[in-house]
Amino acid sequence: MQIEETVLPGVLVLTPRRFGDDRGFFSETYNRDALAEVGVETVFVQDNHSVSEHVGTVRGLHFQAPPRAQDKLVRCGRGRLFDVAVDIRVGSPTYGRWFGVELTFENGRQLLIPAGFAHGFVTRAPGTEVIYKCSDTYAPESEGAIRFDDPTIGIDWGLDDMTARLSERDAGAPLLAGLQSPFVYRGQA
Repeated sequence: MQIEETVLPGVLVLTPRRFGDDRGFFSETYNRDALAEVGVETVFVQDNHSVSEHVGTVRGLHFQAPPRAQDKLVRCGRGRLFDVAVDIRVGSPTYGRWFGVELTFENGRQLLIPAGFAHGFVTRAPGTEVIYKCSDTYAPESEGAIRFDDPTIGIDWGLDDMTARLSERDAGAPLLAGLQSPFVYRGQA
């Protein structure tokens, strides 16, 4: 498995190896020992699978607050998406900065997003499937969100002239400046 660091400490791009022949391929998409070798000791307890039928569907930017905070390992099962992590740890030298990467079925890439980062994505192909692991189960009482189009963060979602398809919740999410983040930076991620 190829593991790449990003501009946000702790946020990693993982590219599992694929072994293929005329039948297709095999890929080990998660290996606890391989991640432990680079200092990632996350234990995942829930898998999620979402499908977005339309190009330009934006989901996020979401997080769960402590004590139910989640690390996530995100990959694309079908289609194409642009996946984003935003640092929301108060006191972090990268607070409010973002990193994004295109995840597709073809490239097999995954994004590891630790707790303390908001997560979101935009679909770039119809029928896009997103599959992700979480280090805690869903806890609606601790969920939070920030606006995907917050100008102080400045994420380039690649929507061009397209209007984002949003849930009511995401459309009404606060800007980062209005967030009282439950996360505090405590040194290296």
